Amino acid sequence: MNKDDDMKEVELNEMDQEKQPMTGDTPTGTEKNGCVKVKVPEDTEVKFTGLSKEELMKVAGTARWVRTRWVLLVLFWLSWVGMLAGAIAIIVQAPRCKPIPEMNWWNEGPLYQISDVNAFTENGLKGVEEKLDYLNQMKVKGLVLGPIHTVQENQLSTLELTSINPEFGSEDQLVSLLDRAHRKGISIVLDLTPNYEGASVWFSNAASVAERLKDACVYWLSKGVDGIFLSHLNDIANTDAWPLVQGIFNKTDGTQKKALMGSVTGLTTNDISHLLNRSSVDLLLTGLLDPAEPGERQAQVIQTLYSDHLQTSLGWSMSGRTLASLASKSPAVPVRLYQMLLFTLPGTPVFNTGDEVGLKAGEKLEAMWDLESQTEDDNATAKTIQEERTAVRNFFKALSDLRGKERSLLHGEYISLYRSPTSLAFLRLWDQSERFLVCLNWGSDSVTMTLTNSDLPAEARVRISTDAEKLAVDSKVSVEKLELGPKQAVLLSYAFPG
Repeated sequence: MNKDDDMKEVELNEMDQEKQPMTGDTPTGTEKNGCVKVKVPEDTEVKFTGLSKEELMKVAGTARWVRTRWVLLVLFWLSWVGMLAGAIAIIVQAPRCKPIPEMNWWNEGPLYQISDVNAFTENGLKGVEEKLDYLNQMKVKGLVLGPIHTVQENQLSTLELTSINPEFGSEDQLVSLLDRAHRKGISIVLDLTPNYEGASVWFSNAASVAERLKDACVYWLSKGVDGIFLSHLNDIANTDAWPLVQGIFNKTDGTQKKALMGSVTGLTTNDISHLLNRSSVDLLLTGLLDPAEPGERQAQVIQTLYSDHLQTSLGWSMSGRTLASLASKSPAVPVRLYQMLLFTLPGTPVFNTGDEVGLKAGEKLEAMWDLESQTEDDNATAKTIQEERTAVRNFFKALSDLRGKERSLLHGEYISLYRSPTSLAFLRLWDQSERFLVCLNWGSDSVTMTLTNSDLPAEARVRISTDAEKLAVDSKVSVEKLELGPKQAVLLSYAFPG
């Protein structure tokens, strides 16, 4: 190495024009034309020296920097105050959420009537306890149990409202049922209708059993029963003895409210409104819902009762101990249509044993427990029936689950949109929550519904449908003119338009 070792060679690209020999071929061993040598110093570090403290203080004290600091300070505080004012304006102008109305346990989900305990299971009250997991899967919030007390038909002297008929079980079994049901979030209501197998449920004189009924209410409520149910409530509510019974349920001790429930039949909407005001019951089954009547009348009944009373006191049922099952109703329509109607009305849906799978009158309830077992392949009819009942039960579960989660279905407003002799459509909405549009056609012909409301969008999403082929779940449909096939129902939803 010579003195040029600290030099670095920078060679230009051979393809550049200036790299080519200027005359002829380059002799072997000669240096290529265009090569230069540049000396690059290796130590090229640049040092930065800031202002000293004295120099910085001298500059900071000048009039220019003093003005600059004041301008920046003022801008900061103006920006801060502006953002604060903007936040306050947004809060003030933002739509306020409506307060959630007071909800009791019987408003949070469906009630399930087990009128004949021995028909429900083979083991009476113990069997009911064994089926609590099944009822929990249906999202049932309460059981209306019985009557299970001791009485002989039309024999007032045999009435023992505080004794359980041995055919159904024992008091210890009832207490065990109560304990396990409460641990699963299911409340138990005891039906104390006195003469439940006789010609008159009140032995033709309701006042004569009022004192016994009062004592029985106190007794069973002390055992942990969550409520008392009475059929033909209007018969005793019109007597002077009613305040004795009513007064028991007006007391509160800070625990879960005990419910006083009842049912009536054959009354007009005006009579029912008057009875609700006078009796102050927590839940009343009206018996007025009947699609055999024109849709216009159904819409009027629902609208009148909803307008006159808080929906927390309305109970809707189309089946029961003295009524046909949903699958046996007339007109004969898919039981899923009735399920959708009951689950989406403003009030508490009440179902009877077997309604969740579409059992008809006279069919054994054991069919409900056979749905999980496999049917023999060679029995095509039985297999078809089993598949249909399973589909009906899944439909019930989907509706029950949706109603328990959606505020618009739990306590939303009811707005009637369409009515005809065989069809009905209404809207359920609550504040800024998702809206639900319910359309039902129990007729034998298709119907085109013209739906108009300022809240409605052009399209809505199918949530649940009885016709999965034409109205598939999660598909979008136009709501301005909605066509619904015969004996079909659909539940649509759309977001809060605001």
